[in-house]
Amino acid sequence: MVLERFRVDGKVAIVTGAGRGIGAASALALAEAGANVVLAARTKEQLDNVAVQARALGAKTLVVATDVDKDGSLAALVDATIEEFGTIDIVVNNAGGTAPRPFLQTSKGYIERSFHFNVLTAFELSKLAVPHMLQHGNGSIINISSAIGRLRDRGFIAYGTAKGALTHMTKLMAADLAPKIRVNGIAVGSTATSALDTVLTDDNLRNQMIEGTPLKRLGEPEDIALGVLYLASPAGAFITGKLLEIDGGLEEANLQLGLPDL
Repeated sequence: MVLERFRVDGKVAIVTGAGRGIGAASALALAEAGANVVLAARTKEQLDNVAVQARALGAKTLVVATDVDKDGSLAALVDATIEEFGTIDIVVNNAGGTAPRPFLQTSKGYIERSFHFNVLTAFELSKLAVPHMLQHGNGSIINISSAIGRLRDRGFIAYGTAKGALTHMTKLMAADLAPKIRVNGIAVGSTATSALDTVLTDDNLRNQMIEGTPLKRLGEPEDIALGVLYLASPAGAFITGKLLEIDGGLEEANLQLGLPDL
């Protein structure tokens, strides 16, 4: 009976950034637990590959090539979901990211773009999905945040500020949408994805990050996906407005980019 509470049979889940990494792993975890998944990302070929894997797990899938930053794209995503499945039960706001930059090379516009990509897109998709969730009286929204939203390190003022805002927005959304819709987040630590590879440009940086993580390894996308499933499923039915920290035990930043004093 306990394991049955992790099932999401027949639920419809939208996952952004679903073509690879954490998004793909989250979509496949939900599919394996019985959900039908709507896969959204910019690269259709990647989405098609994930869709093949999800269908092999028994899920119905919908691929919607989506640039979440583009006006109108999220409304089109929701419209396509409703046309295909008639409802929305779960939203995983996973799309996001911003490359680190030194302080004096970080412009106002760079921070604004980071805020739009990491925060406003999650708000917009959630707002579009909520009326459909309310039609059947419940739903679950999961925002993928980052450990750097609560920690400090040089070079992350744009990304860290945006993820800090996403974390607090999660709590405020949960207050607005209770008791029918639960809203939670995951503060992701250093996870082995292609996005992280763009930062870990050599083995020294990778080893430094591993050594700075109490559990002495990088996370795997599946580590985060299991948290998504927990928060989306009846197993997490008494959780809202919380941030699940899946970060290998981090209490301080584990990556020094070597940025000098000003």
